[in-house]
Amino acid sequence: MKFSSYETTIDKFKLHSKNQRGDQAGRMQSFAVCAYLRKTICACLLMVILTLSLGVAVVILTPKIRALKEEGSVERPVEISQNVSNDIQAKYKYLNNMQKSKKFVLQGGEVQWARYRADPKDYGSKEERAFGESIHSNGAHMTASTLLIKPNGCRVPHWHFNANEHGYLATGTAWIGILDAAPFSVTSYNVTAGQVIFLPRATLHWMKCVGPENCLFILFFTTSEELVTLDVDDVFYATPKDIAAQSLKPKGGIKFINSFKQPKENQAINLPPNLNQLVHKASYTQSCALKVSRYFYNMRASKQYKYPGGIIQWARYTKDQSKMSRNEKIFAKSLNEHMDTVTMATMRIFRRGMRQPHYHFNAHTMGYVLSGSGRVGVVEKKAVNFHIKKGDVFFFPRGTHHYIRNVGKQDLFMVIAFSTNDELQTLDMNIYFKSTADFILAQLFLKKQEEFRKIPSFKEDQDINLP
Repeated sequence: MKFSSYETTIDKFKLHSKNQRGDQAGRMQSFAVCAYLRKTICACLLMVILTLSLGVAVVILTPKIRALKEEGSVERPVEISQNVSNDIQAKYKYLNNMQKSKKFVLQGGEVQWARYRADPKDYGSKEERAFGESIHSNGAHMTASTLLIKPNGCRVPHWHFNANEHGYLATGTAWIGILDAAPFSVTSYNVTAGQVIFLPRATLHWMKCVGPENCLFILFFTTSEELVTLDVDDVFYATPKDIAAQSLKPKGGIKFINSFKQPKENQAINLPPNLNQLVHKASYTQSCALKVSRYFYNMRASKQYKYPGGIIQWARYTKDQSKMSRNEKIFAKSLNEHMDTVTMATMRIFRRGMRQPHYHFNAHTMGYVLSGSGRVGVVEKKAVNFHIKKGDVFFFPRGTHHYIRNVGKQDLFMVIAFSTNDELQTLDMNIYFKSTADFILAQLFLKKQEEFRKIPSFKEDQDINLP
């Protein structure tokens, strides 16, 4: 019995031990499961935290990364009220695509501008603003415009407070009237395509298209501030009626003045639909040549300066007037006597021709492309290259090195204005290379002195040359 009890006790102990080991294993397994769950939860929380952190970082950094990538890009969108990018400024300091600018459409025609605006919101694009601010900051004293007048349309009598006006008639036939300063008299004359007009500051003048086709004027105004203009009808309607009646003293007095009704439409370029009922007789007189020559120049018929690669014609003042006609001398004197007038020219560059690199001592340059296409290079602090086509305006500040090359299949034809009423002073690249001592060039360019003898001298001027 004792032996049996002992065995029973042993068996119970073994069973108990086994149960304990089982419970311990179970507990260890439970602990392992809990540890695994804790690790999984922690890993999930860590992933959530990392994901949130990454998302925050992306939200914060993405605009900065994008800005860095886009910095200097010409095509990235920029608000007009903000500073335009350096690349945009580099090109559009010298170029204005005027045909893309805002078109002011009126009854009798339309106007487009390449100009400075004091309020940045008045610009139509960041490119227009870059050009406007360029001519303003350089003190260019020039603003460009196109004026299209329909047949029978009239740019009504007006004057400009702060600029002389110079124009080139590209198409059509126009009749122009000017009210001279005291002793007061009207000078009127007819202008056809290829001819030049000069309208002094504050001089009352008007233009009427008298031919069967549109008149297209390329205009240059001698200011790089905002142009200030006043039309006669605006003055009349702004004047108190009793003051107008007392001044004009018409038959019927103030009753006659009250009969004028101000139209809703802007009358700057006027073409009323009932014009035939209003006008019964029109006389487009031509004043005597001596009076007309003060304001008019037949550049189309002037001397052609021919070069291997093109032709230039001038409307300008020069000190040597020995070969000028009487009318040319009168016009040149008129330009020289007025302040802030411009020298004008037409330049035709033949196919593959180039107006070679040069600069002007005493004038800013502004031009309008009438036909063809070209490549322009400008060197100020750095080189900028761009293409020009019909309707584009270009600007080169005084002293800026530049060239124009014909890259099209037809002649490149331009009208150009230079901001001087004196003789234009220009220096071409081939002239200053040939004029500089070869030992100075050798020292400058690190080439042997005799190498510069390869640059030839020419009997004819190379202002516009060919390859």
